[in-house]
Amino acid sequence: MTRTLRALLPLPLVAAVLATAPVASAAPEATPSKAAPQFSVMTPASTVASRTDRRPMAGAVYDKVSDQTIATWSGQHAHNYVQAYDHRKKTWTAPRQIADGESDPHNYPTIVQADDGYLLVFQGMHNKSLRVTRSPKPRSVEGAWTQATIAEGAAASYPMPFKTANGTIYVFFRETSQELDPSKPTDFRPMRYVVSTDNGRSWRNSEQLTGQRFAIGSTDRADNMDEIYIGQMRYEPASLTSRERVHIVYTLAGGGPEGNKHDRYHRNIYYAWFDPANRHFYSAAGRDLGTQIDDADQEQRLKIVETPVALPGGIKSPDYIQQVGVANGKPFTLWFETDNAGLWHNKAAVFENGKWTVTEVATGYRTREVERLDGNTWRVYATKDGKPNIETFLLRGGKQWSPETVISTPKPVQRVEVVIGFRDPARIIATGSSSDRDVKVADGDIYVAGLPQARCRLELPIIGCLF
Repeated sequence: MTRTLRALLPLPLVAAVLATAPVASAAPEATPSKAAPQFSVMTPASTVASRTDRRPMAGAVYDKVSDQTIATWSGQHAHNYVQAYDHRKKTWTAPRQIADGESDPHNYPTIVQADDGYLLVFQGMHNKSLRVTRSPKPRSVEGAWTQATIAEGAAASYPMPFKTANGTIYVFFRETSQELDPSKPTDFRPMRYVVSTDNGRSWRNSEQLTGQRFAIGSTDRADNMDEIYIGQMRYEPASLTSRERVHIVYTLAGGGPEGNKHDRYHRNIYYAWFDPANRHFYSAAGRDLGTQIDDADQEQRLKIVETPVALPGGIKSPDYIQQVGVANGKPFTLWFETDNAGLWHNKAAVFENGKWTVTEVATGYRTREVERLDGNTWRVYATKDGKPNIETFLLRGGKQWSPETVISTPKPVQRVEVVIGFRDPARIIATGSSSDRDVKVADGDIYVAGLPQARCRLELPIIGCLF
């Protein structure tokens, strides 16, 4: 049962459902078996996906009113496409190009649905601008979409949108400050955000709202690691923790000992959470950091682990992608580092007893996404480089790792995202790997996977199927 359904159902009914219909994804602690969930896989589009730098966030959304799942992805030349799955008819629309990607893999799309039903797709046009493309009518991908530049999001890359309970839309992005002020070093790239309270029609940025030049960042680290790479942000509704929170995990980048160079090295893992009600950031221990995280904050309050400024095996480590969540009220993060032989080491950290406990849980995987199954257990979606299939694991308490099942895909996968408010069989969207880094080549598949609807345990009016 999803978090959204828990919030909507009366507590007695939630208890009854959980007692009689346990989460279908429960699995043994050992190797996968027949008791593990068996995912079905759809391929809405074949040989169309280009390489993308998209983070595991906001790749698709489920609209319960129209009973559609709407997905967005990057095709040839990084052009942005949308497709919709009709759960009643069990059919997909044809891919529809809605925006130009300008041949840059950084210009990937992310999607939210505004409270008025319109679909909003965001692009950070690498280091240049933040753009929003709006559907022509609510709850539909059909027709001519319209695009606008959000002036308040200048010099933006990597849009990370979420919507709060009252319909406010936030889009976090990384600013390349040198584009606005040539005197800034190339590796000064802080995080900022824009906010809309009118369904995406007008915007204000974090500086206008808080008076702070940036939301997360540093300007003068001795190691020149002044770039912020957020691996994932995760919105958590108030129904789970008594207040809305957005969990954030990130790493640093920059020139290191070589001076001001863009993304030469990576370093360290950090965690913070953001309260959209007061726009303050907090540490795992609950320390109020105000409306801006600076270098002192992240080093004294937010650092999970310190890693060397190095290129082990010639690879930037930790990787750009990380995951974040909460288990039994304790924040946890996942990331992967490499050794000198190029082997990935999968690390998990959970904040308990006032400190971060770090565990190496596996080797050889790229962890792509995590999905909350219950208060303590998360499903991890992971892949191996150059190999097909998505392997899933169960992470309990932020540190206990066990294999669950395998989702079969014909070709390798580069990105996985859980659908916002998903309804099976469209639980995740997985973008297949392209055979070339150049985005003029687009031969990856688009996969959508989930649990077969035959596993539905209880059908409720309006709410639909519980699993």
